[in-house]
Amino acid sequence: MSIGNSSQESGGMMSEINVTPLVDVMLVLLVVFIITAPLLAPQALKVNLPKTDAVAKNDKLQKISLAIDAKGGVSLDSAPLSDTALAEMLRSRAADPQFQLQIQSDEAVNYGRVAQIMAIAQKAGVSKLSFLTIAGK
Repeated sequence: MSIGNSSQESGGMMSEINVTPLVDVMLVLLVVFIITAPLLAPQALKVNLPKTDAVAKNDKLQKISLAIDAKGGVSLDSAPLSDTALAEMLRSRAADPQFQLQIQSDEAVNYGRVAQIMAIAQKAGVSKLSFLTIAGK
């Protein structure tokens, strides 16, 4: 007495495909792509800033423009400032919830200098920060 499917007993062919190994392989590939994709993205991107499309402006915010020239000098509303004076000025204005600091940086400025200015703003308590670019291509 044999135990089994009646179609197998009669000598018929099995018409089902076992998809479990296929699903296992696909899940492994998915995990590999999820892990490696973030590692590949920064190297694959060719960043050429600061030309962007125009975006909608929020007129409710009190905006102050901070410019960084090609030599790394900082001026707030066209008045040149040192880093310590900038920190004091930002500290006094950062308490206002409508305050927004807009940074305009020359293309030639080293990213390290921009990061220093951002750190000064963060230490001063500035929570709204934006970068101004030229609307172009």
